[in-house]
Amino acid sequence: MHEYQIILQALNEILQPFVTRGQAVNEDTDLVADLGLDSLKVMKILESVEDRFDISIPLNVLPDVRTVKDFALQIQKLNEDG
Repeated sequence: MHEYQIILQALNEILQPFVTRGQAVNEDTDLVADLGLDSLKVMKILESVEDRFDISIPLNVLPDVRTVKDFALQIQKLNEDG
């Protein structure tokens, strides 16, 4: 499976506890507008992502992350940069 798809699948698993029942999550899902994430939820998600992928996500990249796709691409970039 392509690395991006693996990241996307893992990210969807991490986001599930924050999804309203019956709500679909896809690449275009807006993390704030669609999922209603507040700063505390975002920090919990960041912690889970960092643990899952063994990476550190700089807080200065967060303004560029609006959708699930943006988040997955950022994780992929951080994995590649090592």
